[in-house]
Amino acid sequence: MKKYDYLIVGSGFFGSVFANLATKAGKKCLVIEKRSHVGGNAYSEEKNGIMVHVYGAHIFHTSNEKVWSYINQFGEFNNFVNCPIAKYKGEVYNLPFNMNTFSKMWKDVITPQEAKDKIASQRKGVTEIKNLEQQAISLVGVDIYEKLIKGYTEKQWGCSCTDLPAFIIKRLPLRFVYDNNYFNDKYQGIPAKGYTKIFENMLEGIDQKYNSNYFDDREYYDNLATKVVYTGAIDEFFDYCYGMLSYRSLRFEESILDEDNFQGVAVVNYTEKEIPYTRIIEHKHFTFNKCKGTIITKEYPLTWTKGSEPYYPINDDKNNAIYEKYADLASKNPNVLFGGRLANYKYYDMDKIIETAFEMARKEFGPDII
Repeated sequence: MKKYDYLIVGSGFFGSVFANLATKAGKKCLVIEKRSHVGGNAYSEEKNGIMVHVYGAHIFHTSNEKVWSYINQFGEFNNFVNCPIAKYKGEVYNLPFNMNTFSKMWKDVITPQEAKDKIASQRKGVTEIKNLEQQAISLVGVDIYEKLIKGYTEKQWGCSCTDLPAFIIKRLPLRFVYDNNYFNDKYQGIPAKGYTKIFENMLEGIDQKYNSNYFDDREYYDNLATKVVYTGAIDEFFDYCYGMLSYRSLRFEESILDEDNFQGVAVVNYTEKEIPYTRIIEHKHFTFNKCKGTIITKEYPLTWTKGSEPYYPINDDKNNAIYEKYADLASKNPNVLFGGRLANYKYYDMDKIIETAFEMARKEFGPDII
């Protein structure tokens, strides 16, 4: 007899939600995590009275009522609405691209039709779309591309927009209303007591082990449970037999400042290429905190190397072909369940990860589990 029904490798959203639902179904679970804390990249930590998103901004948003109801079991969410801004050489623009953006970009544009006409006039000259630059100009015109997309994107992906595939920005939302709400989802907010408390409540009563790398003693861990739920990098699971998948990584530079309000908003994107970071997060704005002082985090994109943290999969044709080979291997391992952004080699919003964990739980425990 195995000690556990499920060994869950990774305590991010996929692993934690699955562990919670498996326990609800009467199964015994062990969650192991290579980091020293729960929650994966959504981990938050209180510093100087401010709840800090340690691995970058995590703004929860969903239109799925079941997801919203589920996550609210574990902690109250506030009514934070994401209204980021972009800075380009001293100019400030609202995001997402909406009438506030257009009227600031072009002083003679006030109405939606004027904005549409202006963008259409700037699309001329693009006859075929072979790269991201051509795709962007065909969607939003030259001015928005040059000021708000080009530099940011080249920093984010580490190469020229003319060398990036068009699919990365196949759809750019253009909103012809004066509305700075970044997300269109019905529900949006930040956990009032931080994401870490959400995860702790989700995993209450479930065995957990931290600072524990599955690959340090794989045979031991495999022998603990009937099934493994694996949320790490799929290529690492199969010992890179088809080669390594590519990612972009991030470096975070956190600063405590002796001022109460540094930038007036939670997220500011820096879109000019000459500034090495892509954005600055001011954490206290997520929870409307009025305390003295503030904490900011600058995000610097990095080339991913083995051993560094993978954040964004590079889903080009080459990498997707490699992933498909690994996915085929995964399908032949009935006692290992693969889930989450690294195991699926796909970037997910938090609500979508929860949806995929629901789907796997239904397959394992029946449709009534959630």
